[in-house]
Amino acid sequence: MTTITTRTVEYPADGLTMIGHLALPAGVDRRPAVLLGPEGTGLSDVERRRADALAELGYIALAFDLHGGRYLSDPEEMLARCMPLLSDPDRMRGIGHAALDVLRAEPRTDSDRIAAVGYGTGGAVGLELGRDGVNLRAIATVNATTTGRPGEAARIRCPVWAGVGSEDPIMPPAQRNAFTAEMQAAGVDWRLAVYGGALHAFHHPPVDHPTVPGVGYHPQHAQRAWRDVVDLLAECLPVTEG
Repeated sequence: MTTITTRTVEYPADGLTMIGHLALPAGVDRRPAVLLGPEGTGLSDVERRRADALAELGYIALAFDLHGGRYLSDPEEMLARCMPLLSDPDRMRGIGHAALDVLRAEPRTDSDRIAAVGYGTGGAVGLELGRDGVNLRAIATVNATTTGRPGEAARIRCPVWAGVGSEDPIMPPAQRNAFTAEMQAAGVDWRLAVYGGALHAFHHPPVDHPTVPGVGYHPQHAQRAWRDVVDLLAECLPVTEG
């Protein structure tokens, strides 16, 4: 296992003071970087561990915040914040750009080699950065087959990978079809992985608080989806030792 270092970073976004988690591999050389977005509940140890795992693979990784340092365990509170956010591309882009600025400001980040990986609302933020024309090497989303404003997907400049559970009621077949139609019409290099029998947030280990209906952990598919994300990064954003 590669030695890594981590630190907390604070930065303003969406009228809040966001608290992100930055993980760096050993060394002093510049490295490719990954912007990592959390589910709608917000940044938790699940995403922090994923950022650490990416740093162990050699990436600079920033797990960004959605709610000003808060984790929204109450489903009603989470929906009250996330639903307006998901319907406002400009707000999502603002959150994404603020985190991206922090990642780019890290001296070891190779600013020309950045990917976005996100889950749920965090995945939607990554897609909106792509639709905003940000220079990304790859975008990976899990249960975030969200569509954008007409025509803006043509500004996506990198491959897009999306993973979703076949039984996800929040991202049902009609939503998946709309997403893939948008990507295809825009000429995006896209892929969709449908994980059989999986619900929404199938990648996320069980939590000790209520969740919205249709959420469920699928450990086998969670591992598969992680491997798919890592494979995408290896293809589009390979790590070369300095």
